[in-house]
Amino acid sequence: MSSLAVLGCLYGDEGKAKITDFLAEKADAVIRFQGGNNAGHTIHLEDKKYVFHLVPAGILYKDKICVLGAGVVVNPYQLLEEMGALERQGIAFEGRFKIDPRTTLVLPHHVALDNKREDTPGLTKIGTTKRGIGPAYADNVSRVALRVSHILDEKVLRERLENFYHTHGFPFDDFEEQVKELFAVGQKLKQYTESVPYLLNEMYEEGKTLLFEGAQGALLDVNFGTYPFVTSSNTISGAIATGTGFPPVKIERVVGVYKSYFTRVGNGPFVTELNDETGEKIRTAGNEFGATTGRPRRCGWFDAVAARYTAMINGVSDIALTLLDVLDDFDTIKICTHYKIDGKLTDKMPDNNIQYLNIEPVYEELPGWKSSTCQISGYKDLPQNAKNYIHRIEELLRTPVSIVSVGPDRKQTIIREEA
Repeated sequence: MSSLAVLGCLYGDEGKAKITDFLAEKADAVIRFQGGNNAGHTIHLEDKKYVFHLVPAGILYKDKICVLGAGVVVNPYQLLEEMGALERQGIAFEGRFKIDPRTTLVLPHHVALDNKREDTPGLTKIGTTKRGIGPAYADNVSRVALRVSHILDEKVLRERLENFYHTHGFPFDDFEEQVKELFAVGQKLKQYTESVPYLLNEMYEEGKTLLFEGAQGALLDVNFGTYPFVTSSNTISGAIATGTGFPPVKIERVVGVYKSYFTRVGNGPFVTELNDETGEKIRTAGNEFGATTGRPRRCGWFDAVAARYTAMINGVSDIALTLLDVLDDFDTIKICTHYKIDGKLTDKMPDNNIQYLNIEPVYEELPGWKSSTCQISGYKDLPQNAKNYIHRIEELLRTPVSIVSVGPDRKQTIIREEA
């Protein structure tokens, strides 16, 4: 029996899907525990590109069970559309895809509420994907949400949907249409429903290996991220238990996924952001455009202060460092080692956004390696300056780097065995 988690430890877009896909080879089940279709996971495999929003990345392996826990919020129409697209690519779901009946649904009304909130003058612009994720989580906490189990029975569906409409003051013009459509969706999803806490705990006791796949990143956690510029769920390791019913004491390894530089989509603080030619060079080399929205990502140097914080709150056991190849053509590379706030040095993250207004990053500069790493398969063959960069990140985060990614394909992954 064993279990591990693959978690994004920055602002999302760290390359989690590739690392999940790589590690899934030795897992029996891959489980999503939070987030919704605001997550965009991209995998490159044998010259094919697969983009996932809800389906766990392990689905590309024919023998893996893929699971959506109760902590995920699911747009049922988008889920069926994504499943259909993958089926047309030859990927089977029958018998190997499971969804917890307790999972909250994202309805078209949630998408409308999300768009209205983001577009209303005078309100803080969070920069959401406008997928309805926040309103769906809010309804779950307010106990008015619809869950997968509710759309399996038409009588229950009518009762819950009527309560939902009354709660938000929606006109009932489309009520019957929504009942018909949601019930039809429920009949299609019914075969995939299963109580996830029992499923996972029984698999674990049977000696199976479970891999938990995070969405977004730790700096977007609703409690411990850069609030209010965060996502609507808990993205850190503690959310595995609350999102799946799998107890925290059984989680044996936490792989923290870090980019070799930092990126962010949407609004919010970004201490090492580069609004210059260097930032544009990183964006171009890394193809830094959102898989879900297509928006250009903000780019900057590696922030060891923020990275050390997320390693701490997640209990990261080892690091997967991705997109190292993006830095192949830089003469020098910087790492932020401290913040200067009101003239005082600190190596700790602020706990409120007001402090971010006065932060000055303190950098350490390292020489670049000026050679391609994308064809390298062994750690010992990396340029010495690349290894020096990795070693410095290990020192600053006080955590070993066990995996280095030097390209998007599964085979462009280095498992570090050498010291």
